Amino acid sequence: MLLSIFLICVLLGSVVGFSAGLLGIGGGLIIVPALVYLLPQLGIEPNLVMPMALATSLATIVVTSLSAALAHHRNSNIPWPLAKQLMMAIALGSLLGGFIADMLSVVALKNTFAIAVFLLSSYMFIAINRAKKNKLINHNDDEKLPKNIIVKGIGFFTGILASLMGIAGGAILVPVLSYFKVPLRQCIGVATVSGMVVAIFGVSGYVIAGWGEENLPKYSLGYVYLPALLGIIITSSLFAPIGVKAASKLPVGTIKKAFAIFLMLVAVKMILS
Repeated sequence: MLLSIFLICVLLGSVVGFSAGLLGIGGGLIIVPALVYLLPQLGIEPNLVMPMALATSLATIVVTSLSAALAHHRNSNIPWPLAKQLMMAIALGSLLGGFIADMLSVVALKNTFAIAVFLLSSYMFIAINRAKKNKLINHNDDEKLPKNIIVKGIGFFTGILASLMGIAGGAILVPVLSYFKVPLRQCIGVATVSGMVVAIFGVSGYVIAGWGEENLPKYSLGYVYLPALLGIIITSSLFAPIGVKAASKLPVGTIKKAFAIFLMLVAVKMILS
């Protein structure tokens, strides 16, 4: 069964990588629901499944976000003064999120993830239609961001929520920074480097919180399940460029709508299960 889970995660990694390249989404929105389904097949106790899924998802993001952040830095897509304001607050929020997840009940943790996914997928669906209407509208890119304390508050909140969801946080940061008229490429660049911070500090919180937990399966590092982590990262980075190429040929807007609806259904199922 362990080998089967590993091979399934290799396949999952290819789906995650392709989807990330095609749709520009973080893998956590796919990895977490998949692991919530797969991990019980190993006989893992129900109260451990959700924190393990979240922790393992964040661990995969450490690997994938690092290469993405380096690429954005080379292309000058990261406004470092803004990124530095956010990174410290995000780091604290992410670390705290791991400990909060350890204290929450399975039902509360699952519902938090499901509700947040439903809201994000709803925003994704609405944003696609809005983008079409606003293509010809010019925005003032010189509009200033709010005060530092508000920016840090945004980062802290993003860190906590992203850590509780097992995602990089781009789905939260990009819409927020876009609202304050930060250019889209810079939004994505900041979100990428912030995602790396979320993953590193978030997974650290999950490792520490899960350290010494008696009922964890073999090959676990805190709440991180290493066979699933290895299987996913083997293929995710290989299939991301394929997804990028497919984005130039496929109707991405239609696919994003379908994916948003799929996420809504996943969220509803998790709440009802």
